Order: sequence, then structure tokens, then C-alpha cells
Amino acid sequence: MATTMPGFGTERITQLGLRDRVYDRVLEVLMGHDVEPGMRLSIDGLARSLGVSPTPVREALVQLERTGLVTREANKGYRVSPPLAGDQLEALFDARLIVESGAVELAARGDVAALRTRLATALAEQAAVAEEIAATGAGTASEELMARFFRADWQFHQVVFDATRNPFLEEMSEIITTRVHRMRQIVEGGGDDTDRAVQEHRAVLDALAEDPASAVAAMRHHIDAVRLRSRADASHSV
Repeated sequence: MATTMPGFGTERITQLGLRDRVYDRVLEVLMGHDVEPGMRLSIDGLARSLGVSPTPVREALVQLERTGLVTREANKGYRVSPPLAGDQLEALFDARLIVESGAVELAARGDVAALRTRLATALAEQAAVAEEIAATGAGTASEELMARFFRADWQFHQVVFDATRNPFLEEMSEIITTRVHRMRQIVEGGGDDTDRAVQEHRAVLDALAEDPASAVAAMRHHIDAVRLRSRADASHSV
């Protein structure tokens, strides 16, 4: 009897854009709370759960290995990667500081008005979800609601990367951002920083109306602030 892996349900994927759809679905589940660090990822089990052949699942896991969300062990297959901590955590934020401050500087050389419009739309969505979280009370927001916030937060940063029109930076963004958000979702005991994240994003948006240097400074402040909050989250989860 075929079994369904946690978090995947019985949803079937259509053939349209099969490879991308499989990748997006597996990534969505990895970014949620239904998988644990070290959990084995069966290619055949995932394929059955998604109603596809093993080939696109295998391709998706190869791609996801590059992001660091999954690891492959010889003769054992794929597993969910452990969370980053210590030196690895610091290295991740060092990379993010360099890549994202560079991305906002490059994006600011283009159509700033259009960029600010897209960022404002993303920020409005993020702020709306943050208000829902605040209304539920501290520490009581559902996993689904927090997942929505993380997606909205991610989208704000993705708008900046898209505006660079640089495919290499966009590729880097996927690797870095997925690790950051997966890390923030699996730690326990951290505080609710949704309002602070919204305020920091708004500062980036406002700074873009001034000059590229101000936008870079605002983005660096945001990344450093997230670094500090992530350190605190990691220490609480130990």
C-alpha cells in the first residue's frame, strides 16, 4: 500500500511545467514544519505522494542540494539538512550581507520608481500578515500564518534581486534566502520579530527615494538586525 510522506497530502501535480512544479512543491514542504532535520527523503515516496515519476523528484532534490536544504549521503539517499549554527550561521549572514547590499545597490541604478512600487506592494502584503499575527497574540500564530509571513518577507527581498536583472545574483538569492528562512522556522523559543522586519523593510523602501548609498545602508542594517535575532533564536533552541 502506497504511503504518503508527512506534509505532502494527496495533492497531484499536473504535467504543465512538471519539473518546476515538483521543485516548488518539495521546497514548500521543506520550508514548513512537517519535516524534521535528518529526516530521510525517499525519492519513490515523494513521487507517489505527488503523483509523478521519480525523475522530476530526483532532479528537484539535486537542485535543492545546492541550496543546502537537503544533503545526500552515499548509498543512503537524501535527508533534510540540520539547522545552521555557530560559525556556519555567521558565514551565512556574512554572505547575505555582501550579496544583498550589492543587489540593492545594483537595483537602485535602474528604474527606482518602478522598483519602489513593486517593493511597496510586497511590503503591504507582509505588513497585513504581520497585523494578523499581532492580532492572534504573542507566540500563538499558526504555522500556516507564520509560513505566509515568511513567504511575504522572502518576496520583498526577491523583488530587489529581480530588479538587478542579474541571473547570477538571483541564483545566489535562492541559495542564501532558503537557508535563512528554513533556519528561522525550525528553531524553537525565538521571539516574534515580524513587526521589526516590516519596519526594517520600510526603511529600505524609504531609503531608495534618497540615493543608492542610503538604500545599501538600510539593507545592511536590516541584515545585521536579522543576524542578531537569529543568534538569539539559535541560542534558545539549544
